[in-house]
Amino acid sequence: MSAPVFYPATDLTSVMPGGRFRLDGPEGRHAATVRRIGSGETVEVCDGSGRRLTCVVTGTAKDALELSVRSVVVEAAPTPALELVQALAKQDRDLQAVETATELGVDVVVPWQADRSIVRWKADRAAKSAGKWESVLRAAAQQSRRAWIPRLADLTGTRALAARIAAGTKDGSLAAVVLHEDAATPLSAVLAEITGVAGADAEPTGATGEDTDAAGTETGQDAAASTLRRVLLIVGPEGGIGPDELAALTDAGARLAVLGPHVLRSSTAGPAALALASVQLGRW
Repeated sequence: MSAPVFYPATDLTSVMPGGRFRLDGPEGRHAATVRRIGSGETVEVCDGSGRRLTCVVTGTAKDALELSVRSVVVEAAPTPALELVQALAKQDRDLQAVETATELGVDVVVPWQADRSIVRWKADRAAKSAGKWESVLRAAAQQSRRAWIPRLADLTGTRALAARIAAGTKDGSLAAVVLHEDAATPLSAVLAEITGVAGADAEPTGATGEDTDAAGTETGQDAAASTLRRVLLIVGPEGGIGPDELAALTDAGARLAVLGPHVLRSSTAGPAALALASVQLGRW
């Protein structure tokens, strides 16, 4: 069984293998009192930004653990980053999507106030709602033993989302895909095209010389894929994405894709798309 992960508030950059570390505060209290972790057990301490300490417990207190640091690893952030643009949804289906997406490896979550979202983050509840999403991200990352806690972006509207897509697609650093039941192209095919990753049955890129110039320099999809930094997967609310919104997003450069033959809930579509993208991008 994998070791439990804890995210202390302490800066971990100066901690080295062979050193000592005291896990205290809320995480230490949880480890010692709730989890009842004892001497000799292995735990992992992470900073949420890629740094992972593997430690052995050498002593316990009522609200802290004394640790011997066995190894320190800094995990690089995956590239391209996978970002889930999740429309606000009722009955906490948006939170269900965020939780599962975190377990599946999402890097950034963007709450989207879509036109047809029944739930509204009004001024008096926006901070509270964002805090709830942050808590879900942290808890799900901890449960799945992640060294990286996904980042929660600011609440966005359709106009701001379209502007973000337009800016990223213009320089090739971003690819955006709107998951839509009426789309004609499967998500796997869209991902293959925008990332330059050939499908299992496709001919390897450049095998016939069509995608390289005389000097062997990358051209076409290979060159585009080399500049890609972020992939946005956009999920609408229960009532779907309105036609004006859809036009705004596609005019900005987003592609439409369908996940499969069945209509998925707002809580399911994003995680399903993330799983497929993780396989196709070689993250899994």
